Order: sequence, then C-alpha cells, then structure tokens
Amino acid sequence: MILGDDGKKLSKRTNAVGVMEFRDDGYLPQALLNYLVRLGWSHGDQEIFSLEEMIELFSLDAIGQSASAFNTDKLIWLNQHYMKTLPAKEVAEHAKWHFAQQGIDVTQGPALEDVITVQADRVKTLKELAQISGYFYQEYEALDEKAAKKHLRPVAKKALLLVQSKLSALTQWNTESIHNAINQTAEELEVGMGKVGMPLRVAVTGAGNSPSLDLTLNLLKPAQIEHRINKALEYIANRENS
Repeated sequence: MILGDDGKKLSKRTNAVGVMEFRDDGYLPQALLNYLVRLGWSHGDQEIFSLEEMIELFSLDAIGQSASAFNTDKLIWLNQHYMKTLPAKEVAEHAKWHFAQQGIDVTQGPALEDVITVQADRVKTLKELAQISGYFYQEYEALDEKAAKKHLRPVAKKALLLVQSKLSALTQWNTESIHNAINQTAEELEVGMGKVGMPLRVAVTGAGNSPSLDLTLNLLKPAQIEHRINKALEYIANRENS
C-alpha cells in the first residue's frame, strides 16, 4: 500500500496522479524512476540508483511489509540531484518541452545546456528552470517592481553608466573580463560591489535574482546588455521626473 503526503492511501478515486503529470510539473524521468524503485524497497542506505543498478539489485525479497509513504520533498531532492549531476545536454533534451510550453524559443539565445549549467542548482524542477530563464532568450516584459524600486534608484545611474561603458569597451567577452569590468567600476566609484552588481543584475535580468553576474552576462550578447542597461536608465530617468 502507498500513502500520500497527507497520510491517506492512494487510490484511483482519490490522490490519483498520472505519470505525465510529473512530466508536466518538471520532474526528470530518471528522478521519478529512482524515487519509485525506492518506494517500499531498499538496498542498504543507498538512495541514488542508476538504471543498471536498479536492474541488477532489485529483489522482491527486499520489499518492505509496511505501507510506503509518498514524500514529495524526497522526490524534489532526487530531481535536483539529477538536474545537477546528469550531463547538461541530457537535461536539456527534457527541458526543451518546458521552455516551449512557456513560449520561449531556445534557439534564440545561448545553448540550453549552458543555461542549465548555471541555473540547475537554483531550481527544483525543469518547469521552474524555464520560468526563471526566459531573459536569456527574450526581452523581459517588465521590470520586477520590487527589485526595480529597491535597486534602480537615481543613485545607481552613475554606476550603470560606468559599467556600461566598460562592458562596451571589452575586446574579449568572457567571464574573467566581465568580472574585471564590474570590479573596476566599483573600485573607481569607491563603492561596494552590491552598489554596482544589484542595479546591473536588475537591469540585465529584469529581477533581483540570477546566477553570478559574470556567468549571466557571458551567456548574453553585449548588444542585449547595452540595450537593457539603457532601459534601466530610462526607468531611473522617469523615476526622477515623476
């Protein structure tokens, strides 16, 4: 017998979930299979099993006699493990569907496996991955109001203009050169990194959260970044004049 998160037994009439619903919610098939094989069966303390190990080690004799409890948190943990440890290209094959569901064309930007590499440890599911990664492939519709209000203030204008000029002057576009440009901006203005990094992050991503800026900016085109900084500067100007 299998119990749900609420402690009640699963049945066709109550708490029934089709396998495709797990796909729709953003779970990798490897994670779901690993979770299901451990639901009522164990092999010592081992939690992670490859398909080959499941075939080799599974035995009906090792199935427990008591009811098993479906634990969504445990499934999420497994899903995060596989998102971070499977080859990014393999994860990308499953993630494409979720980006398409949200109207995001992943051919219009960086390789999806590169985005997965920088985002996988920041999300729980592929669905969430697609939800927070749209800015890599398309212009964000609007700035996050809370983040913009906090970080795109008139005092941030000087930092944005200076870092924009330094980024535009780069002859090599890589994480090291981007990191140096941001650092140099903070040093020249004699301010903490947050006074440069946070306004830049909001300008480039439209929100207050992202992977480290050097990784994020490296996956975007210089022209995209310049355009988005200009949008942020326009937002600040409108704020000053309101």
